[in-house]
Order: sequence, then C-alpha cells, then structure tokens
Amino acid sequence: MEKLEVTAQEVLGRLKSRRLFQSEWDTAAFVVFLTFVGTVLFLLLLVIAHCCCHCCCCAHPKPRKVRGRPKGVDNLALEP
Repeated sequence: MEKLEVTAQEVLGRLKSRRLFQSEWDTAAFVVFLTFVGTVLFLLLLVIAHCCCHCCCCAHPKPRKVRGRPKGVDNLALEP
C-alpha cells in the first residue's frame, strides 16, 4: 500500500511540474503508443461501419451467375 502511495505522489508531482516524461524518448514512445492505439480504434470503427452499412444496404442478395462449362486447361500431370 505504501508503494502505491509513493507512486501516486510521484505522478502528482510530475503533473504539478508539468513534466510528465523524464526524457524525449519517453515522449516519443508515448506518441508511438498513441498512434498505434488510434490506428487500432480507426480500423475497429471501419469494421463496425462496414458491418452496419453492409447489412443495411445489401438486404437483397445479388443473383449468382450460373456456371457453364469449366474454364481453363486440365492438368494431365496430376493424372495417375
């Protein structure tokens, strides 16, 4: 419990002095972390938007094309 109080006092002291990070590397790491979190949240938002719009807009399924003759060449090397 005492360790938690010391940590809280240290954080409050940094907030009062307006120096949250000890070095420029800490600031750079925090910026990279925020960029990563922002990217993940943006991708999650895109997935949610795609799911919502896809369900609403595509209520009628598209008719599938009927396949006729298969296209391509038979690979005779696979024959036993």
